[in-house]
Amino acid sequence: MASDLKNLLPIGGNWLLEVIEEGPVSLEPYLHNGDSQLRENDHEFKLPDVIGILPIRNAVAYPGTITPLAIGRKRSKALLADTTPNESTIGLLTQRNPDTDKPNFDNLYSIGTTASVLKVIKLPQGPMHIVVHGITRFKVIKKVATKPYLKAKVQPLNVKVKMTKNLKALIVGVRQAANRVIELSPHVPEEASVLLENIENPSALADFLAANLSIDIATKQQLLEELNATKRLEQISVILANQLEVLELSYKIQGRVRESIDKNQREYFLQEQLKAIQTELGQKDLRTEELKLINKNIAKAKMPKKVEQEAHRELDRLSKIPPASPEYSVIRTYLDWVCELPWSIQTSDQLDINKAQRILNADHYDLRKVKKRILEFLAVRKLNPTGKSPILCFVGPPGVGKTSLGRSIARAMGRKFVRISLGGIRDEADIRGHRRTYIGALPGRILQELRKCGSKNPVFMLDELDKVGSDFRGDPASALLEVLDPEQNFSFTDHYLDQPFNLSTVMFIGTANYTEPVP
Repeated sequence: MASDLKNLLPIGGNWLLEVIEEGPVSLEPYLHNGDSQLRENDHEFKLPDVIGILPIRNAVAYPGTITPLAIGRKRSKALLADTTPNESTIGLLTQRNPDTDKPNFDNLYSIGTTASVLKVIKLPQGPMHIVVHGITRFKVIKKVATKPYLKAKVQPLNVKVKMTKNLKALIVGVRQAANRVIELSPHVPEEASVLLENIENPSALADFLAANLSIDIATKQQLLEELNATKRLEQISVILANQLEVLELSYKIQGRVRESIDKNQREYFLQEQLKAIQTELGQKDLRTEELKLINKNIAKAKMPKKVEQEAHRELDRLSKIPPASPEYSVIRTYLDWVCELPWSIQTSDQLDINKAQRILNADHYDLRKVKKRILEFLAVRKLNPTGKSPILCFVGPPGVGKTSLGRSIARAMGRKFVRISLGGIRDEADIRGHRRTYIGALPGRILQELRKCGSKNPVFMLDELDKVGSDFRGDPASALLEVLDPEQNFSFTDHYLDQPFNLSTVMFIGTANYTEPVP
């Protein structure tokens, strides 16, 4: 701070420091060891009977410490104007309520610290600042005046210090705890430990720690009013233990966070090195190429907007997950399924009734009633292609051509043919699929077959409808309702996909051996 000073001039009996530049002046609290020539219980220092009182807020001054204070109130400025180099002793009393702008004696603690004004610092802007040196404790005996500033008759308070083995052990413990707190506190300078070791007076040690600990004003005032040095050190020992516990816990948490960051940085560094090596070898970044390919497949699939948004969200998650993570393969498989489903791919219907009749006659002998019903069905589809047609169900013993009739219908319409057997199915997940939370989850057989055939409007044969069972895992017949009901199947939601898929263009045909067991 000396490098910023221009002159040192006595003004109004005080010392004024004028600043060369208009920059801010650092007024950080000083660390002082309490071993000054004006020490508490010093018989050479004589405290006047009546002294001026300077109220301070949000701070407690201790003997042996140097404290900077901001001065802005008129009564405080009047008190400083009356001080002289020979009579610069004032009394510092802390306000009970810091919000009071004009405190009286009722708003001040009765015990405070006498101090000598070392410097008055005038800044280019804002209030003036003073630097005071605490001398000794005092108690207000009588109020003398309130104008132009507070005056009081005071009595010095002597500190009781009796060196015992217990006190020596207490000092050692307090120093160890304080050194540990200093070590764990990044904002406390290392010089504080040196000052701590050089303080031999127990009372001065307690005051030094109380002045620099982060504790509330009421506790600081309580420590100031405690005249027994042993009891004061015991209270400070408890405070240090609590702060040390919090700091050590914080240090452990920061250590774990630091280890996690270091691990992530190491992985990032190695990945960047791998990219650089691949570039030098003329190799492409496989992961980047994979993400680009998935993004291209999403655009190529021409899926609904809502589904596309979900796919891009999952792709963004995939780009942030390391390939070694188990979740990476789960998201990767999900995106493959989303991209490979036939969202917009379908075949054009060829509803030529004469051609259909020739195909049916070529593939099957006789079955005139069945063929006639199929041709009627196709004729209705031709006249009303967007209508909700009924679902055909072929019933008969095994081997009479139920499945082959479905294949012939697909050939006649120019559609692809898909068949699944429902015999023995007891799990609803076979129709709706498993949720992605399960290991090895996959979509249901409906979407699996649509992915295989690559068309959204095949002829889909549900074989053995009368063999569907049910148990504690669910009822597949109930799940089939959403598949076959024209009022619902336009938004069929598979548990794995978790997005609606339109099945309204699929032509479903059922087969059964008996009509009674069909759900």
